[in-house]
Order: sequence, then C-alpha cells, then structure tokens
Amino acid sequence: MTDELHIVGFQIGRETYGVPIASLHEIVRVPEITAVPDAPDYLEGVINLRGKIVSVMDLRKRFGEKQATLKKRNRILVVEHSGRLAGLIVDSATEVLKIPIKDVEAPPAVFQEGGLNCVTGLAKVRGRLIVLLDMTKLLAPASLLQESVKAENKSGKADARGAAAAR
Repeated sequence: MTDELHIVGFQIGRETYGVPIASLHEIVRVPEITAVPDAPDYLEGVINLRGKIVSVMDLRKRFGEKQATLKKRNRILVVEHSGRLAGLIVDSATEVLKIPIKDVEAPPAVFQEGGLNCVTGLAKVRGRLIVLLDMTKLLAPASLLQESVKAENKSGKADARGAAAAR
C-alpha cells in the first residue's frame, strides 16, 4: 500500500479539485456536444470520442454555478467509472499531484449534511486546500435519475392502462 495519493488537479472557479489519476482516461478540448432531451441541467449531453459515446457533465453547473459559459481554456476530463466513460467539463486541468496521505483530512460533517457527499477529503498542498472528489458519488445522481425516470414511466403506463380499463 502506498502512502501517497496520485490525483489530477483541476480548477472550477477559484477552487482546486482533484480526482484519482487511476480513474482518468484522458483530457480533451471541448468538442461539439449533442444535447440530450430531459437531462438534468448539469448534464450537457454526449460527445463522440473516437467512436465511443461519452456523456458529459458540466461540473460548474453540478456544483451550483448557474451562468457557466464555455471558454477556450475549458477541458473535459474523461474518466472511467464502472467500466464506462464519462466526461467532466472543468475550467482548466492544472496538474498531477502526489499528496502524502498524512496531508489529507476527512471532509467536515457539513459537507455530508449539505448533500455534498461526493467529497472524500481535503488535501493540504503548498498552503492551499484541494477538494478530493469520489467519482462513484459524483457520477451516481445521473444514473439514479435515469432509474427513477424508468420507474416512473413504467408506473405511469400501468396507471394509464388501469384508468382505461376502469372506463
């Protein structure tokens, strides 16, 4: 077991975040994104990445920034999660960091209470804090939302059939 975390650091606004380098597939410029109907506002759509369809989430919107406009410096971090690729739009990818485990603290309880359960820790690096993110929890809401929509569609169809049969 290593006593260091290897992360990719990136910026969203003035804050620096990090994800495990092991989950990073690649970093690309933002290409044309195809919108997906009925998606949450932070899900920008999908891109074609060398023949693979990759869903793209704007982390600025996911973290609550309403006026997120794309700029030349924006990048997409393509991460692998549960065997699938997902893209995360960030302001800029900044660095690869090796952080000693002793410099990482658990997130304050207020993060969990506020629904920010995707934060796994806070790393202290050269006098600044880096917010470490859990890919599973960060990307889960979209999949949970899809499951709830499927469940609603099934129950909605059953209700419609039941109503028609009752007439």
